[in-house]
Amino acid sequence: MKFVKGIGLFFVYPMFMLLLGFYAGVQFTGHYERLYYQKEDTELPSEELTAPLEQEPADEGMDFEKAEEEAEESSYMEAASASETLNVETKYVLEERDLFRDSVVETTWRLPDKYVGMNREQFLEAMEEYAAFPPLTELQRGFVGLEVLSFSREKVVVQMNYRVVLPTESFYLAVYDNEVVVLLDDGETVYIETGIRLDELSEEQQEQIINKLRIENEAALYDFLEAHTS
Repeated sequence: MKFVKGIGLFFVYPMFMLLLGFYAGVQFTGHYERLYYQKEDTELPSEELTAPLEQEPADEGMDFEKAEEEAEESSYMEAASASETLNVETKYVLEERDLFRDSVVETTWRLPDKYVGMNREQFLEAMEEYAAFPPLTELQRGFVGLEVLSFSREKVVVQMNYRVVLPTESFYLAVYDNEVVVLLDDGETVYIETGIRLDELSEEQQEQIINKLRIENEAALYDFLEAHTS
């Protein structure tokens, strides 16, 4: 009996240790898998958050900074231009353009006193007023308009446009778009655009001009223009 009991213990003990080792292995494997999946679940949001940052264009920040610099530079240039004013040393350059012959005569003058101290905006307004109400002598020369080509403290350039037509002995007064114009003796070629509105004249004068009023000579034309543009 003792021999049988010894044999039983010999087999039972190793089997018990084998089962215990197997159980411990299973527990360790399950614990390791839980740790592994928990780590994956923890790291996944971090990867998702960093992915859009990796796709962002590298030069977008540079483009934004460049746009800001250009906007600041443009604002600075506009402010500098607005602060510039004309002085007695500013060159006043006139380009007189003959629209018929497409020729230009350039002359440099001393800046007229009335423009001294003006900034760009004020000078442009003064030129617009001059173009709207030119002197009679300019109208006689065939003045049709002007354009300010450049403006700076050192120099301003103004282009005066003329439709130069040789005068004739007699003229006609006619109307175009409610404005009185002077025609040469052919009754068709415009000599002067007077800027005189037809509705500002008397009814008798309006009727005569609508039917082309003949003016005998240059002296009579000058008297008419002086009387209605002064």
